[in-house]
Amino acid sequence: MTTETDSSVIVSKTRELCQTILEQPEFQAMRQRIDAFLADESARSLYQVVSEKGQHLNHKQQQGLPLDGGEIADFEQQRETLVNHPVARGFLDAQEQMHQIQESVSQHVAKTFELGRVPTPEDFEGGSCGTGCGCH
Repeated sequence: MTTETDSSVIVSKTRELCQTILEQPEFQAMRQRIDAFLADESARSLYQVVSEKGQHLNHKQQQGLPLDGGEIADFEQQRETLVNHPVARGFLDAQEQMHQIQESVSQHVAKTFELGRVPTPEDFEGGSCGTGCGCH
């Protein structure tokens, strides 16, 4: 049974973790790349075009419809333009870095629940994500 005191300690420590993440120079650099992307209309537009074309192709594939070679080539060309756009590339890299941080925090919390203790680096070796996951 969780008491209000236990909950407030967890929330307090979670807030400390959030503050620590915010204070990291890497995080600040990620935010700057995201802000630069948000301020760049051409990068945002290109990103939207690639996202919409990708969703369209994915939808067609899920419906069992044949994918047109021209559509695929157009998508690939637009995607290539996106990844070569410096501001968009910075945004994509920042998104990936943020995802990795989120994944790392989630893995550590999940491993703590699984083990009943704070995990060590050795607990993450071998690529296993835990028992019952179906990956081994």
